Amino acid sequence: MTIPIYQVDAFTSHLFGGNPAAVCPLDAWLPNAVLQSIAQENNLAETAYFVKDGADFHIRWFTPEYEMDLCGHATLASAHVLYQHLHYQGERIVFTSASGDLVVTKNDDLLTLDFPARMPGDTVIPDGLLEGMGKNPQEVYKARDYVLVYASETEVRGLQPNALLLQGIEVGTGGIIATAPGDTVDFVSRFFIPGASVFEDPVTGSAHCSLIPFWADRLHKNTLHALQVSARTGELFCENRGDRVWMSGRSVTYLEGMIRVK
Repeated sequence: MTIPIYQVDAFTSHLFGGNPAAVCPLDAWLPNAVLQSIAQENNLAETAYFVKDGADFHIRWFTPEYEMDLCGHATLASAHVLYQHLHYQGERIVFTSASGDLVVTKNDDLLTLDFPARMPGDTVIPDGLLEGMGKNPQEVYKARDYVLVYASETEVRGLQPNALLLQGIEVGTGGIIATAPGDTVDFVSRFFIPGASVFEDPVTGSAHCSLIPFWADRLHKNTLHALQVSARTGELFCENRGDRVWMSGRSVTYLEGMIRVK
């Protein structure tokens, strides 16, 4: 059996930027063990699979270690594959998922994700978190992810977290966001996943489910421009919509191929 595979750089307008995701369109769901093995073999932060479901598409996301409940960049990459390679003609794509219906709309070369908002709240700071980050933030909150607020973009860019020290932090399927006001954009961020094979995620759409409402409230504005300042860098055009957030970005195809499974 062969399965098509695309590797897409998401939230960027140029190759080797943004966040790479593998996308595998399927005719029907394969056993979970096979989906997990493919994601492990791909060894990217995320592998997305989708299956046609009536007029919509059912989507799932796997890291090399486990299945995720939500992933922004791999959803953006999946929509890119549908529009650019599978000749989808609809004005919008509805992905059904573990996090509910996720709608993607197209405006020229920008794709917009409509995701649930996850406003972070107060939390107990776990032992080892601040030591592992190497620099204390001004504030710490939590939704799915821990949200560490720093004073400046320079501080976020200069962080050198200790992956070994952070391994003991329990984050479930989440991670640790470091964020601050941006120098040339509204806010910047970086995203770290203790214990994962990819310790720093280059661009994390799902983290912006928390970052967008947080900075919209903090900056008193609902339209926001964001950069995830990893080595690859990602650009997001954001809008706070109450209990939903919109994230727009571009994507570029890096690879097309076939996987042979037995």
